[in-house]
Amino acid sequence: MKKIVILPVLAGIVLAFISCRPSSPSAYRGLPKTYATAYTTAYGNCYDSIAAAVIMLDLYSDGLELTKENGIQGTGYNLCFSDVLVPDSLLEEGEYRSANTAEPFTFLAGRSYEGYPHGAYILNIEEDKIKNIQLVDSGSFVYRNDSLLFTLYYRNTYGGKATYQCSFAGTLIPWQNR
Repeated sequence: MKKIVILPVLAGIVLAFISCRPSSPSAYRGLPKTYATAYTTAYGNCYDSIAAAVIMLDLYSDGLELTKENGIQGTGYNLCFSDVLVPDSLLEEGEYRSANTAEPFTFLAGRSYEGYPHGAYILNIEEDKIKNIQLVDSGSFVYRNDSLLFTLYYRNTYGGKATYQCSFAGTLIPWQNR
């Protein structure tokens, strides 16, 4: 009789542990679905070993803004791509994918370099201070008709791959014209 009771109890415990961990890829619900402002900075052919031009793509959610001193002020999210490789110093319409190669229409995945984020990453900013940095492992974005659609992947707190989809609609503001 005890064996019959123990088996369902063990099955229930195993099921409870399995249900605590989200399925992979999961969606992070705290990140914004849309971004309000987007800036671009053109660096041109700044790397000797790369034939493509480099731009930075910097997006801000509602609640964040840039100060005149080039700081970020407010509470919200900053989605940044510090190395987007383009054919000729402008973000051209098309699909961009994360890659380890330096080809046009690619961007570098997120990584930490001497304690600072580089490549593709998301900053969670609260009251003018960085609360969290999330490095983007891989993904893609499409740029068409002044809109950007992103599908990005990163590691969640459980070590699994999480999916983040978001968008921006509007004019990309050149950094020097802000």
